[in-house]
Amino acid sequence: MGSTAAPGERVDVSVVVPVLDERDALEPLLAEIEEARQASGRTWEVLFVDDGSTDGTTEVLDRLARERDHVRLIRLRRNFGKSAALRVGFDQSRGDVVVTMDGDGQDVPAEIPALVAKVEEGYDVVSGWKQDRQDTGLKRSASRLFNLLSARLSKVPLHDVNCGLKAYRGSAIRTLDLYGEQHRLIPVIGAQRGWRVTEIPVRHRPREHGRSKFGSERYARGLLDLLGVLLMSRYQYRPLHLFGGTGLLAAMAGFLICAYLTVEWFSGEAIGRRPLLLLGVLLIVAGIQLFTLGLVGEMIAATRQEVLGRRIAVDYVDYVVEGRDEDARRALPDAAIRR
Repeated sequence: MGSTAAPGERVDVSVVVPVLDERDALEPLLAEIEEARQASGRTWEVLFVDDGSTDGTTEVLDRLARERDHVRLIRLRRNFGKSAALRVGFDQSRGDVVVTMDGDGQDVPAEIPALVAKVEEGYDVVSGWKQDRQDTGLKRSASRLFNLLSARLSKVPLHDVNCGLKAYRGSAIRTLDLYGEQHRLIPVIGAQRGWRVTEIPVRHRPREHGRSKFGSERYARGLLDLLGVLLMSRYQYRPLHLFGGTGLLAAMAGFLICAYLTVEWFSGEAIGRRPLLLLGVLLIVAGIQLFTLGLVGEMIAATRQEVLGRRIAVDYVDYVVEGRDEDARRALPDAAIRR
């Protein structure tokens, strides 16, 4: 049977469940999590992060946390969003493996041991794949389109990047600073950092309690978040390559236009009222501004490297090999990462 760790001790598995107005789903969900926990033979903790619920969810979770040593309630001051709730849950978790799942009861806790086992094979992120998603046709279609675009743009071949049921290596996920609505893009962010990412099929159930908190507009926001993550990951430490390159191309195009108009002017053509002249000047000015912006970004990136250089260097490291014995290969300790 799974056992309960003493307060403050490390555990094998942390289950982080962000909730918002899910009062009726909580006790059945916790009962299923405990059943999976007892069959696993590992030490578990369950962290419910209450993201500003107003329907009595807080009172239910407060009672459950007082009745069970392995259950913890983290109440946020107001509704900050799922990314903020997950970030708090990650920071407060103590597990070698951290599992996330939604609090609406649609995710199946019996899938957790398979996710944990996959992480223990050497992966840093294991995403669930809801092959038979139990949602409305509109929601399934929007999700399918978003997942297709995510896979094509990010080059991370996941079928269901937005699935809430995921497992992470604890030492990796606790280094991640989420903001905005980046929670659905953690596998993409992880892949950009060099984490090993995979997915396994998981079951999905129809919603029985409460109502969905998300509309179809979340996929439009998710696409913008994806573009932001890709740009930040690729150009965060070399902004001059993005802005400087674009600026040079714009300035060069403007220079060629103005050179052509200069030849026309020497040939006796009037160019003062031609829109092409305005376009050429605009491209030159915009190009200089973009190039200057790239230089300023490069200075900021260099300053950030000086301030956070040790943290960044540690984040890049997978493991270290020292000596010739069997224990020579080791991961960097959390203390070196979190300082």
